[in-house]
Amino acid sequence: MEHENFGDFEFERRFFVSELPTDLTGAQRPSVMVQSYLLASDGYAVRVRAQATNPSRLPTPADGADEVLEMIADDVDFCGLTAKGPYVGGTRYEAERELDVSVGLEMVRRGSAKVAKLRYSVWLGEDGWVIDQFTGANAPLIIAEVERGGPVVDLTIPSFCTHELTEDPRFSNDRLSVNPYRAWVYRFHEELARSGGTFARSFGDNRHESR
Repeated sequence: MEHENFGDFEFERRFFVSELPTDLTGAQRPSVMVQSYLLASDGYAVRVRAQATNPSRLPTPADGADEVLEMIADDVDFCGLTAKGPYVGGTRYEAERELDVSVGLEMVRRGSAKVAKLRYSVWLGEDGWVIDQFTGANAPLIIAEVERGGPVVDLTIPSFCTHELTEDPRFSNDRLSVNPYRAWVYRFHEELARSGGTFARSFGDNRHESR
């Protein structure tokens, strides 16, 4: 999405999804992307993404990032190089440049820290959402995010979102590339069982559909 009034800043909120909402995604063929991180430290990141909008094959949750990349290599129709800054209150600096696909693919291949995921896109009310289903070392993680041209406040949070991740740096893609979900999933689920799922109170008047 374009952010004409805010330059190279994105405004988003992110949520943990315990189960893919197939009533919204079941009829949709997801795009598949592999992201390689040249830098991932303290919220700063330099990322190269290879994306297949209409892949001929879909990976399974067990497929690692390198396997997924080779699976979609012939279908990749977009590569981009992106510089990111740390999240601050649901806002993050992001500057992206599109790359030649052949160059971008080779850069992703050569990167050491990678994540792979399937991405579904849905409209709910006036908001566009993406739902990312990760594979390999980050399976079975599913994250939903909503992005706007300004701060994401007064949001209707769909029922498939069970816990807010916006202010939890562990769930940024750059952090997942070096500290994958599989390494700490049990600890997170213990936290979730204790809290019952929580939502940030610093983003205006929000409503959760199931509450």
